[in-house]
Amino acid sequence: MKILAIETTCDETSAAVLEDGRLLSNYVHTQIPLHSAYNGVVPELASRAHLEKMPYVLKKALAVAGINEYSKNCVDAVAFSRGPGLPGSLMVGRVASETAAELAGVPLIGVNHLEGHLLACEFENGRIAHPLQFPLIGLLVSGGHTEMWLVRDYGDYRIIGRTRDDAAGEAFDKVAKLLKLPYPGGPEVERLASEAAGEGPRFPRPYMKGTWEFSFSGLKTSVSYYLQKNPQPDINEKRLICRAFQDAVIETLVRKVSEAAEHFGVKRVAIGGGVSANSALRRAFSMLKDLEIRFSEKQYCSDNAAMITLCALRRIQAGRWKNSIKADPVLENASWRVK
Repeated sequence: MKILAIETTCDETSAAVLEDGRLLSNYVHTQIPLHSAYNGVVPELASRAHLEKMPYVLKKALAVAGINEYSKNCVDAVAFSRGPGLPGSLMVGRVASETAAELAGVPLIGVNHLEGHLLACEFENGRIAHPLQFPLIGLLVSGGHTEMWLVRDYGDYRIIGRTRDDAAGEAFDKVAKLLKLPYPGGPEVERLASEAAGEGPRFPRPYMKGTWEFSFSGLKTSVSYYLQKNPQPDINEKRLICRAFQDAVIETLVRKVSEAAEHFGVKRVAIGGGVSANSALRRAFSMLKDLEIRFSEKQYCSDNAAMITLCALRRIQAGRWKNSIKADPVLENASWRVK
């Protein structure tokens, strides 16, 4: 089975082709240079850029996959991210996918973008190498989302906790902006944190006791207050601030996941999303010897269409792909096996 997928939820335009468990292509066009001048994603500019780059991205992905002429039945299905995401960006992806499905005369399948980040953990070197084993705790950490799921099967996802304000990646970017670091801020904070040496500040851990919820807005505010008292930090102090902030985020995520796994009697954890590429976060979770930790490979942590092909494949295998083509910027529930 050959599946073409399109991803346009935020600021990456991506297309991929999966055949019989192997990725034939996964092309991603990033908009970072476009949005860096604004220190963040501008939704209207993002949707226009998707519209402009979509023909090129599709042509590139199809050519790499060996599909030089797009015609009837050249693929067996077309999939796209129908949400959550930016409304204008989602519509570009939906229209392109509807057109591609119509031209090929094949089914159109809409999937949840966050489910893609979870299932991306199954890829290794461009192949579906490690199907997830259930039940497990799923942690999804990105610029727009921080959620924890209890996962019983493909399509059976129960949200047990999510951020009440800023997502983890959003907090990284905001702290980077406070420190006047280049965009995107997350990788810059990680880089400086890795270079820190000596004693530095300590920021609070927003554990949200008694819940599985997250809250990172106050942590960002703590950094802001620190900078008000220390308004001109040199590069060494910036490194210490980055390390202190990153430690607080990571310790919070590790503790919440550990407690949830113990509470629900689960021994497996799958972690995906852009923030999961953070090396310090990966090291911290690797220290949990009583849990089996699965990360997606770093090339599949950020938004990409490869993970969308895999979501579509799992739906097709379960016979649950119909009536899933409406774009939804919120799309809070990723489950498709249960109501």
